Amino acid sequence: MQNREKILIVDDTRDTVELLTKRLRAQGYDTEAAYDGEEALRKVHSYRPDLVILDVMMPKMDGYEVCRRLREDEGRRSYRILMLTAKSEVPDKVRGLDIGADSYLTKPFDYKELAAVVRRLLARKEASQREIRTEKLAALDHVVDEVSHEIRNPLVAIGGFASRIKKNLAPDDPNQRYLDIILRNVASLEKMVNQLGTLKTAAVSDTDLEDINTLLMRALDRFRDELAAQEITVRTDLMTDAPRVPAHPENLVSTFANIIENAIEAMAGRPERELHIATAVRDGWFEVEIRDTGRGISPNAMKRIFDPFYTSKTYGPGLGLTYALKAVESLGGTIAMHSMPGEGTCCTIRLPLSSGDGDGKDGRRDATPNGTAPCSSPRQQSSPTP
Repeated sequence: MQNREKILIVDDTRDTVELLTKRLRAQGYDTEAAYDGEEALRKVHSYRPDLVILDVMMPKMDGYEVCRRLREDEGRRSYRILMLTAKSEVPDKVRGLDIGADSYLTKPFDYKELAAVVRRLLARKEASQREIRTEKLAALDHVVDEVSHEIRNPLVAIGGFASRIKKNLAPDDPNQRYLDIILRNVASLEKMVNQLGTLKTAAVSDTDLEDINTLLMRALDRFRDELAAQEITVRTDLMTDAPRVPAHPENLVSTFANIIENAIEAMAGRPERELHIATAVRDGWFEVEIRDTGRGISPNAMKRIFDPFYTSKTYGPGLGLTYALKAVESLGGTIAMHSMPGEGTCCTIRLPLSSGDGDGKDGRRDATPNGTAPCSSPRQQSSPTP
């Protein structure tokens, strides 16, 4: 259940493709290959890489034209492009950079230098994504108060009158069905308004040293009846003598509850329904892992999973993971989602052990939202929770 960073290698020299494929995969990247410019454009559309290593001299369409077309496509501007070519003249490099390449290496290249450029470009991509998320959340804060006020009062009237009309109708009146639809949508909007209000408190600065295991169990207790009703097996593997971590307890309980709620919904109707919750200390971080056996999340949806209002649910405003991201990052932590459609999803939350440790914004590949660190494999000593 691992989402590795994806690199598309575009070169008509098969030896170069094979060399880069072997070495990049050995470093933990996922790779795909294309051998001419037209194939490159098709692969970029289907494979959706994080980085394109692009040769200039190719049949059918050269690298300059491929780069130009990628940069003209609004949906593909987030991909990093490293141009790799035998041309070493300054005007050739300038041309590549002018049309949108992020970096330029000349053949024959030193692989250590190429690997360093790849790491740098992917780190820049992650930093850019964090900046975009921060801007989105800041913009959302500005509209929370106004939207909540403008929506809440009409909802009270709509819901109140619909309930009164429903009570006055005979049970077999066909209009009962329409009123149920109205009330269900009112409830959905009310939930959104309430979540909008909680978003403002997700980044509070006051923290205390908290027992994260206790907070996890508090969140889990909210769903005891629902877990039993859906016959979901809960397995916990909580660290003994766990260190206390700087946190805002209510915000973290809400964060864990949002993730657990998503897991429960994802497992509805699945033949295997198991929720696994584990805690551990790794690499100077306190790590929480919440894993389910649900329907999983598609790669396209994964790119937007933390966006405000993005949701695949029929009902629900899609603010739970936005809240979780904001709450965790405010503590200097990170949150990563890893999923495989049809197999399940794993959420890994990493929190610094003290206010000054592990700032969570160091750009490391295993410490970024939607990052590449795989969830740990199921532990052999996990125990069922009644």
